[in-house]
Amino acid sequence: MTSYVVEQITDPVTGKGRRRLIAILRGVKPHEAADMARALVDAGITMIEVPLNSPEPLKSIAAMKDAVGDAAMIGAGTVLTTKDVADVKAAKGEFVVSPNCDIDVIAKTKELGMGSWPGVLTPTECFAAIKAGADGLKIFPASIIGAAGIKAMRAVLPPSTPVYAVGGVGPDDFAIYAKAGCDGFGLGSGIYKPGMTAGDVSKAAIAYVSAHDAVFG
Repeated sequence: MTSYVVEQITDPVTGKGRRRLIAILRGVKPHEAADMARALVDAGITMIEVPLNSPEPLKSIAAMKDAVGDAAMIGAGTVLTTKDVADVKAAKGEFVVSPNCDIDVIAKTKELGMGSWPGVLTPTECFAAIKAGADGLKIFPASIIGAAGIKAMRAVLPPSTPVYAVGGVGPDDFAIYAKAGCDGFGLGSGIYKPGMTAGDVSKAAIAYVSAHDAVFG
C-alpha cells in the first residue's frame, strides 16, 4: 500500500503550499472514491472536491479522506446551505466550494474551521466574499469574463487573496490566465467524468500537473 506524504509546507485551511489545482469529481460514487483520490495524489494533485450533487457525496468525501489522509485536502463543492456546510464537516471535509457568494455559507464554513472558496463573478461579489472571511475566490464561470476580465478585477483585489479560475479553462489556457493574475485552477470534466477509471483520471491529472508546473514551476 502506498504511503502518502505531503512534502510541501501547507496550510490546512487554504491549501497554501500545494499545487494550485483543485480536482472536481462531479458524479463520483463512493465505491470508486478512494481509488480516484489515490490516483490524483500519485499524479501530484492534492486538493480534491466532491460536489454535493454527486451520488452520496458525503460517503465519498469520508472514503477519500480515509484513503489518503493528510496527503490531500478533501472538500465539497456545490455547497449551498449552512446545513450542507455542517454535513461536510461531519464527513471529514476540509474546505467548502460554492457556485455562488453566500455570506451565511462562508461564515458557517469559517466557524467550523474549514477553507472557504465561494463562487464569484463581479467585483462586488469578490469584496463581499473577502469581507465575510473567504480564504480564496472561485471565479465562476471563468470563461464568461475571460482572462482580460480577471486581470481587470485582479488590479483592485488584495494581492494576498488567492484567485482560482473555474469553468471552461483547460491546461492550454493556464499561461494566459496566470499572466492575468490567477493563482490556480479548478479542474472539472477534463479530469473526471462519470464512467472514467482511476487510470483515466491518472492520465488526465498528469497532463494537468505538467501544464501547471510549466507555468508556475
